[in-house]
Amino acid sequence: MQRPPTLLALAALAALTLTACGGDNKDTEAPTTPADVTAQAGSSTSVHVMWKASTDDKAVTGYEVFQKDVKVKTLPGTKTMVDVDGLKPGTAYSFTVRARDKAGNLSEPSPAKAVTTPQPTPEDKKAPTTPSGLRGKLDGTHAVTLDWGKATDNTAVTSYDIYQEDSRIHSVSGTETSAKVTGLRPGTVYTFTVRARDAADNSSPDSGAVDLTTPAGEGEGPSTAPTDLTATARKGSIELSWTPPKADGDIESHELYLNGKPATTIVWGTMPEGKAKYTMTVTEPAGTRYSIKLRAKLPDGKWGDFSAQRTVVVR
Repeated sequence: MQRPPTLLALAALAALTLTACGGDNKDTEAPTTPADVTAQAGSSTSVHVMWKASTDDKAVTGYEVFQKDVKVKTLPGTKTMVDVDGLKPGTAYSFTVRARDKAGNLSEPSPAKAVTTPQPTPEDKKAPTTPSGLRGKLDGTHAVTLDWGKATDNTAVTSYDIYQEDSRIHSVSGTETSAKVTGLRPGTVYTFTVRARDAADNSSPDSGAVDLTTPAGEGEGPSTAPTDLTATARKGSIELSWTPPKADGDIESHELYLNGKPATTIVWGTMPEGKAKYTMTVTEPAGTRYSIKLRAKLPDGKWGDFSAQRTVVVR
């Protein structure tokens, strides 16, 4: 006569069944180790850390940046650079980076990158001169290379900060005058400027802007961004001029953004021929800085791409 299975046997059978059903789908493979980590002191209290993207059998969902054994930054998987602030002047630091996937698997730490923050010059309140001659070229659909002329400082330029519109996106050493910016979207207008920075964290004014439009991706149509935007400050007003995008049908309105936020909608019953013009009244005191961009409402009712951004100071 066959004996009924014991509780222990039933538990073992259940474990085998669960393993057979779901165990093979468990993600146990860690991402590759981030490569080519660099750590550049941007000032006496900050370091810019960057690296090459890792890969994973599923997807890299994040990065963790460590100063020795202490995690100092957590980033999404789309970011491969970060500024670590709040550091001490004249201090040696060591940074490593680890990649993480959705299942929580962590890569091995990258090789450590050592860097020493400089000592600030006492009472240094003089900013570097403005970087000159900024120019750029496209590098495929996702990257651009920027070059500029050297800035000078009463002590030394420790870094150059690259801005896309009003956001700092990259930094390089004060001895370098070029940078490659990656991770861009196809068919998009980008506006870049550069500032020089010294050890006391004094920043120069923005360089002249350079506009670059990445090529459209496969199957995408032409850019729907307004082009040739100019912004001229007058007493009590700012005069804007631009070329509307081409579309199959009439474009009757544009949305104007000031400092990254929608400010007004400019509406025409019939779109002017050639250049569009608009005068914006301003009441802020002289010296107020505006960042200006706009986009058109397309005939299908959707908003098009943003124009390049312009910066203007009220007179």
